[in-house]
Amino acid sequence: MAEQEDLRYPIGRFSPPASSTPDIRAAHIQTLRLLPGRLRAAVNGLGPTQLDTPYREGGWTVRQVVHHLGDSHAVSYMRFKLALTEDWPTISSYNEVAWANLADSRTMPIEASLALIDGLHARWVALLESLQKEDFHKGFVHSERGRLDLGTTLAIYEWHSRHHTAHIASLRARQGW
Repeated sequence: MAEQEDLRYPIGRFSPPASSTPDIRAAHIQTLRLLPGRLRAAVNGLGPTQLDTPYREGGWTVRQVVHHLGDSHAVSYMRFKLALTEDWPTISSYNEVAWANLADSRTMPIEASLALIDGLHARWVALLESLQKEDFHKGFVHSERGRLDLGTTLAIYEWHSRHHTAHIASLRARQGW
């Protein structure tokens, strides 16, 4: 069971930082800036069979992980914009497992999501770098998780970026790809 936990959470479970200082936020933004290149490097040279290999037993395939990153980060970017332009809007969750099992996530070439992540992260980083300290105290009410401020949400997506890239990298290392 410990091995499955390690495969599911190769960098550990998310743990929110004790605070959201400018230096911590800058490091988180840097991770978002670097994700497109790191993700491309993680999948570089993988063929169709490798892309359709689950990163763990019962887990998503590499292809699904890449498409999930595009979906999830697009949703988060929109949530940031809602939080910045509305007073604690209520946002709904989405069924990420169901999304990952839709035909586009299971079968489309990953380049579509890699290109989406390239442009999305350029926009997201520009938005984040334009924010003032007080903007990170704004947030939204998540239908399942309650109130989340943007400082915490930024930390979640910094972890999310590293988490899923590590799924791919650790699979490659285990398989000798």
